[in-house]
Amino acid sequence: MAGKIKDEDIALVRERTAIADVISEHVTLKSAGGGNLKGLCPFHDEKTASFNVSPARNVYFCHGCGAGGDAIKFLMDHDHLTFVESVERLAGRAGLQLQYVEAGSAPVRQTGQKQRLIAAHAEAARFYAEQLGSPGARLAREFLAQRGFGREEAERYGCGFAPEGWDPLSKHLRLKGFTAQELITAGLSREARSGSLIDRFRRRLLWPIKDISGDVIGFGARKLFDDDDGPKYLNTPETPLYKKSHVLYGVDQAKREIAKQSKVVIVEGYTDVMACHLSDVPVAVATCGTAFGADHIAVLRRLLLDADGYGGEIIFTFDGDAAGQKAALRAFEDDQRFVAQTFIAVGPDGMDPCELRMAKGPVAVRDLVADRQPLLDFALRSVIQRFNLDTAEGRVGALKATAPLVAKIKDRTLRPEYARKLAGDLGMELETVQRAVGAAAKGVVEPPPAPARKILAPDSAEALVEREALKLALQQPALAGPMFDAVGAEVYAHPTYAALRAAIADAGGASTASGGVVWIERVRETCTDPAAAALVTELAVEPLRLDGEPDPRYVEATVVRLQLPALNRRIADLKSKQQRINPVTNADEYLRLFSELVSLEQHARALRDRGASRW
Repeated sequence: MAGKIKDEDIALVRERTAIADVISEHVTLKSAGGGNLKGLCPFHDEKTASFNVSPARNVYFCHGCGAGGDAIKFLMDHDHLTFVESVERLAGRAGLQLQYVEAGSAPVRQTGQKQRLIAAHAEAARFYAEQLGSPGARLAREFLAQRGFGREEAERYGCGFAPEGWDPLSKHLRLKGFTAQELITAGLSREARSGSLIDRFRRRLLWPIKDISGDVIGFGARKLFDDDDGPKYLNTPETPLYKKSHVLYGVDQAKREIAKQSKVVIVEGYTDVMACHLSDVPVAVATCGTAFGADHIAVLRRLLLDADGYGGEIIFTFDGDAAGQKAALRAFEDDQRFVAQTFIAVGPDGMDPCELRMAKGPVAVRDLVADRQPLLDFALRSVIQRFNLDTAEGRVGALKATAPLVAKIKDRTLRPEYARKLAGDLGMELETVQRAVGAAAKGVVEPPPAPARKILAPDSAEALVEREALKLALQQPALAGPMFDAVGAEVYAHPTYAALRAAIADAGGASTASGGVVWIERVRETCTDPAAAALVTELAVEPLRLDGEPDPRYVEATVVRLQLPALNRRIADLKSKQQRINPVTNADEYLRLFSELVSLEQHARALRDRGASRW
């Protein structure tokens, strides 16, 4: 039976271990003065760095949660290792040979389960990498070559191939001394119905997935053959080593540049990570078969030193399609957990970084990242696109959907600016948008609706003008004639008055009538709206709103005032539409609307001047 590690060896491991080197593989450390370092604590969520490391004394302590100790304790708590496993890992780093007591006549090196699983994965990665050069791996090599990755790139990322057959890897690892249970626990093999051991991956291109310290903890496998009825991508299952909600592919190669540049680019696949790194974007990482979530954020926050007083950038790359927009909105929800600024980069024609590198070269990948845009801008546009902003209902719906997004902005000083931007995008009054954002910030589910075209009250000024015009058409058709008929039912906002105006047109129009009871009866019989039919006789006898007899000037003034509200609504709609157009990228449409607005506003001024004389 193997015994414990000799005390002098444990002391030597502590002496030979630089704690700052160990911790900096997981936490970005910056100078705290006096020779000490500090960063975000990996053991609890914090925004202000309170995790302190003393290289001189080889210890760490967090003033926020009280965690502290030496390098051995750090690995025990951070990587969930036993004391022996932690000492063994540090000894391996330092190149020390450990001695054990109570192990018989010869020293025996006893490793814990986690180290055994890591060792099994390392050997599996070597096995798969060797198989990539075999005849059976031709499709795997072609897959990589078609995406611009040759032998050198495949070796750099440890790409491999799971060969034909049920158990070649299992047999290889058993010959290396690993037990069947270890291989099953590691997720490298599984038990067949017959009880024999078979490989998890067969006839697939493989990428080794490493943790932040560089140990292989799992694999991602891509389908190559048409007769493979499995999923397109198959990953290692959840194991003591592999927790997919924590894993970021490429983080082992990207971590130092992420800390150095205070920037990370999150892509969607293994080949995208490779394409970015090979295009001089060394800060790219990808999730492994799961959505970007809170545990991934915790990893990145420590690498970025995402704390108060420090800056940083999180850049997501998603497709511009519906799924990409959904992912971006989900990312925006997570954005509030970062202090760093979040952005999104969408490739031309929806190309991902790998496709972009193949089509346009490494410069295009760098340009993709450089041309990033704030994630909130993209999220707002993605929501707004679902609505028809040419209608009042569409603008109100868009406001209800977007106001909560603006209200969630963690930096409150940015909210007024985004409220102004949203008002412009929607073509609405700033005060309306501000009220909606304020209501959403207070938890009100329905923000106040934007002003929409109202149903006229019968005694409103606009309704009285419409009523007067109808009276003129019924009582004085010969006088009202062409001027009345020139203005259609679409300008009448009161629904009953609009129905009556339509009935007058169906009766032949005021220009065809001479007046009297025959004309009035003809109009009433033409009405399909009962309320409008009942109104005909009432308006036929109701006095006009003037002293004396009407003349052409009074008819003109009435018809002019009838047109003004509809004309003003049209002007407001055009202004709203113009606000939503970028004059730089859509100059022709912007100028067309501007020209139409100038013409309509001139017409409105002329109508106001003509209609002011008798009203």
